[in-house]
Amino acid sequence: MTSGSPPRIACLGEVMIELALEAERPRHALLSVAGDTYNTAVYLKRSAPELDVSYVTRLGRDAMSDRILSELDSEGIDTSSVEFDPDRQPGLYAIATDEMGERSFTYWRENSAARNLFQTESGELEFDALASFDMIHLSAITLAILPEKVRALFTAWLSGFRGKVSFDSNHRPRLWGAVAEARSAVEWLWLRADIGLPSLDDEMALFGDDSEDGVLNRLVSYGVLDGALKRGPLGPRPILGPEPPTFAPAPEVVDTTAAGDSFNGAYLAARLTGRGGEEALADAHALAVKVIGHRGAILPREGAEGLDRRTPHGGTAAD
Repeated sequence: MTSGSPPRIACLGEVMIELALEAERPRHALLSVAGDTYNTAVYLKRSAPELDVSYVTRLGRDAMSDRILSELDSEGIDTSSVEFDPDRQPGLYAIATDEMGERSFTYWRENSAARNLFQTESGELEFDALASFDMIHLSAITLAILPEKVRALFTAWLSGFRGKVSFDSNHRPRLWGAVAEARSAVEWLWLRADIGLPSLDDEMALFGDDSEDGVLNRLVSYGVLDGALKRGPLGPRPILGPEPPTFAPAPEVVDTTAAGDSFNGAYLAARLTGRGGEEALADAHALAVKVIGHRGAILPREGAEGLDRRTPHGGTAAD
């Protein structure tokens, strides 16, 4: 990182077209743009506009890809590292929520352009564009969409990356061929990660830990000493250090989509702008509370830019 310049952060993964189904109007759906690391990029940039945030993915040359690029541009996120594939399009998913705000997903992503990320027409793989960044943020979904060979070569490249790595073990079993495959890939990233942003339920499901302390002890044994464990309605807990004060439940849960992603964005924004761990937890928790009170992954920009740190912090189902 150059002295005096803001850090350059690359959020890496798949951005998709989101259809949020409306229970009140069964024939209607809200169309928007989302994806776990995309959501994090948006909330990171909104929480700290002074940071240099890029999104790294692959898109098509179609109208929906154009819409995604337009959304990235409107958020002030750099798109110069986006790759293009004229033969593929973005993935699509639909969200349905129950009366408690819990969501279920239906995906159409098998032919997503992002699955060919880093791959050239000649069969070569190119990761060097990432070398100029100060931090790379990715998730287990980023790993899962890559073909096994590409994933192996990418993680090998990542072992020599001189910047920091932020990782969220966002576990989606259907994206993996087997549990052992997912566990191996996630474990490797934990051994490399500088900042960990896991969810308690994902870690317990994937690794079979029998307690919260078991999850934390395992992460620390990997060398993950910075970050937060997201615990749903209980609120976040630092990976290393005492448990913070109790967080009150959210006053209203409309849709838990992007709760954890928004938490990640606000947490990274706080840490990258010099705020301490406790402040980062509070900022991230407060933003996630706002997000789960709104339908869809991304809050409308009105009233969403910047976090009022004077506002009392509520609870979150961040995952």
